[in-house]
Amino acid sequence: MELGTDFFGFAYLIATVLFIYGLKGLSSPKTALKGNVSAMLGMALAVGVTLINPEVKNYTWVIAGLGAGAVVGIGLALRISMTAMPQLVAALHSFVGLAAVLVAAGTYLPHLSGAPGMNTVEMSELAIGSVIGAITFTGSLVAFGKLQEILGSNPLIFPGQHWLNALLALGTIGFGFHFVMANEFVSFLAMTGFSLVLGFLLVLPIGGADMPVVVSMLNSYSGWAASATGFILGNNLLIQTKA
Repeated sequence: MELGTDFFGFAYLIATVLFIYGLKGLSSPKTALKGNVSAMLGMALAVGVTLINPEVKNYTWVIAGLGAGAVVGIGLALRISMTAMPQLVAALHSFVGLAAVLVAAGTYLPHLSGAPGMNTVEMSELAIGSVIGAITFTGSLVAFGKLQEILGSNPLIFPGQHWLNALLALGTIGFGFHFVMANEFVSFLAMTGFSLVLGFLLVLPIGGADMPVVVSMLNSYSGWAASATGFILGNNLLIQTKA
């Protein structure tokens, strides 16, 4: 029996409710355990329902991705103590940003080899997802490095820094516009490269003591990146839970 869109929509709604209860539970130490369990159940439901979607034709890369994610996630969780949770959150944010960039690139690459073209809205979604994801990726790496004392905690400030950031931002916008209008992969690479550098330069001038605030800001960025990925993939669950 083929499952209809109503089934998947309802299942994703239930998963979203579980995520919301999970966040509510994390507001207090007394309910944090229940909140974590609720969020885990929501994620298990979301992944399980997605895997039985008829649009999933091959499970090889899906299983490989799940396995690699499990290995990296477990390794990080075991090595980082409870007092270093901000570092772990920063590291996980970087993965979300990188995933957004890879999804955007992976969605666009088939169109270089003769696949049907994309319209302006779809190209804009790719550009936005890649830009936000790239800034989140490198910015989160810097935040992790400063919190973990891999990088120096002192702010990195140099003359002309704001002008350089402005030029990078303008370059990102310019190449992004050219990518959307001219469908040029080189512009996509330039746009993403500028965004990666901008992510570094936006966080390096901030001192280590302020990194928890930066991590909270990057949490918002990672949500936007994941939401943009949801639009790219046409996945309502990503849009609902990350927006």
